[in-house]
Amino acid sequence: MYIKRRFDLSNSTFKHVKIKGITTVVPEKYIDIDDEIKYFDNDEKKLNRAKKIIGYGRRHIVDKGVTVVDLCEEVANNLILEMNINKDEIDALVLVNQSPDYLIPSSSCILHGRLSLKKDCATIDVSQGCSGYVYGLWLAHSLIESQAAKKVLLLAGDNPSTHSNIKNRLVNQLFGDAASATLIEYSEEEIPSYFVVGSDGAGWDRIIAPATGRRLQPDLDTCQEVIDKAGNVWRLSDTIIHGMDVFNFTLNVVPENINDVLEYANMTKDEIDFFAIHQANKQIVETIVTKAKIPVEKCSTETFSKYGNNSTTSVATVICDQLKNKKVDNVLLCAFGVGLSWASAIIDFRNIYNGGIKFYKTPDNLPTREEQIEHWIRQFKGE
Repeated sequence: MYIKRRFDLSNSTFKHVKIKGITTVVPEKYIDIDDEIKYFDNDEKKLNRAKKIIGYGRRHIVDKGVTVVDLCEEVANNLILEMNINKDEIDALVLVNQSPDYLIPSSSCILHGRLSLKKDCATIDVSQGCSGYVYGLWLAHSLIESQAAKKVLLLAGDNPSTHSNIKNRLVNQLFGDAASATLIEYSEEEIPSYFVVGSDGAGWDRIIAPATGRRLQPDLDTCQEVIDKAGNVWRLSDTIIHGMDVFNFTLNVVPENINDVLEYANMTKDEIDFFAIHQANKQIVETIVTKAKIPVEKCSTETFSKYGNNSTTSVATVICDQLKNKKVDNVLLCAFGVGLSWASAIIDFRNIYNGGIKFYKTPDNLPTREEQIEHWIRQFKGE
């Protein structure tokens, strides 16, 4: 069981940083929960109850072979085109991503090349999960406020649908794939923003994909299927979520984190126009809203029902889904999850370009697995 402890908080105020624009992409391909009634014993009452409580609806998933880098390239180009961004003015590229193309090199370097950014543009990979978008904003704000950069392109994405078997009904039906792009830049005008972030690494194994790194390297013995008592299918490379521990962590930490950032900013809930809360699922969001005493009209669980839990980019998806074409001033962002980690921020959203959510179409010339293997075999042979 997760035991609440008192944490030292990392509180940050930034005065000369402005988010200029944001947009998101999701794959065209999707799964409707109504089409998966067989996993609910073909019982419409069970399915409808799950939809009502958890919020299951539609989740968009990548085609085989599509990676986070592909999604991020698309969404970055969308934002650059729509905002007429001069790529030579981008000083740093920050990528939040838990599904890298390779362990070596960093995925941010691959994207740097694909986007044709200038050679003195720094690239940074952030291996962070559901709290990652707000962590990425915090890092981007830090770079700009310290004058290390004037413009930062923040990309966040994940393809969690590839982290589990579709027969795993504890995990697979929760997650959808997405990527977001956000432009952050220096502002002469004073525009305060406030962040409170934290971590509890003692809970590092509560959300984990065991056979994905160097501690337990993927091999034939980690590819075997494991079937639990409920019939869920696992491999050691899949993501394990200890649900009750994570739920307890969320209820202990997240409402307090929301109130901490409000107190730190010396603001009240009445001064917040919208609460963009990580869409873990409908039940969790509604429980947080109740415990933190957030007005229900200032938040939403609809994004989860439309796109699923988008992991690293979930908060950005909420913003693009719920706030496009809406006039808002102060928005409170709240994210939490793997690590265990959490982050909340209050940001001035006046005059921010919101490109909404667009669909990613899988290209026809995507290399097959066999073609990729043959390519790297030739590289090793020096051919």
